[in-house]
Amino acid sequence: MAFNSREYEWADITVIIGGRDITGIRGIKYAEKIEREAIYGKGKYPQSIQSGNITSEGEITMLMSDYNAMEIAAGGSILSTSVDALVSFGNPLEGNFMKTDAIDGIRFTEAPVEMKQGDKFAEVTIPFICLRIRKNI
Repeated sequence: MAFNSREYEWADITVIIGGRDITGIRGIKYAEKIEREAIYGKGKYPQSIQSGNITSEGEITMLMSDYNAMEIAAGGSILSTSVDALVSFGNPLEGNFMKTDAIDGIRFTEAPVEMKQGDKFAEVTIPFICLRIRKNI
């Protein structure tokens, strides 16, 4: 029996930010981090590893036209807004297993604009922090 192990590809990803499908999305990256500290007692080896706060952050890369639309929707600056996002992997029309992650309470930490000589289009990468990343909702 053959097993189809088709992987997700870029064409299978949909990103919804603030209720809007970002068609000019060029990349997305998000991660959770946890504080860890080795606890020492007698001897030179740790007795345990304790966990602390969890932080969530990432970045979104999009075409300038979508970035401009977000700025306008935010009232002039993305730095003053808080949005939620959904990232869905898979195409149900292809029979893919669907996976959706929710990114809650996104706050952008920079509002960059960059163009270089020879660029054929404008691309913006916006870093963010968020309240929580919920996987497989």
